[in-house]
Amino acid sequence: MATVDQREAGQEDPESEDELYEVVDLTEYARRHQWWCRVFGSNSGPIAEKYSVATQIAMGGVTGWCAGYLFQRVGKIAATAVGGGFLLLQIANHSGYVQVDWKKVEKDVNKAKKRLKKKANKAAPEINTFIEEASDFIKRNIVLSSGFVGGFFLGLAS
Repeated sequence: MATVDQREAGQEDPESEDELYEVVDLTEYARRHQWWCRVFGSNSGPIAEKYSVATQIAMGGVTGWCAGYLFQRVGKIAATAVGGGFLLLQIANHSGYVQVDWKKVEKDVNKAKKRLKKKANKAAPEINTFIEEASDFIKRNIVLSSGFVGGFFLGLAS
């Protein structure tokens, strides 16, 4: 135990240092604070409070156009890769290089469907929470979101 002289001099017993620290429950903290506050700080909030309508539409439109353009390019590359792979597999099957047991494929696909249905029911709360947060963000930043959607479609079309 620390003596009176030690306390007055600012020196305390090492055992009493535990009282200096506060235990913080991070799960409760995370529930109280939105994800953008954790990433960007407590100053961040709805964009509608910080920028004019024209600026929000321009920012949303430009970011939406970029996202749509990239989505279009990546989608074409992915479709080409999947289609080309399927075509090569069919040519190999027809030429006799590959033998496919379609009954086993069907059995495995049905088994995978059953597993996915079971796991989908377990994952529903996390998905619902994400959807609620996303819809709340869109409602609070409707002008920016509208600009993004319009820009996204323009990016897909270009």
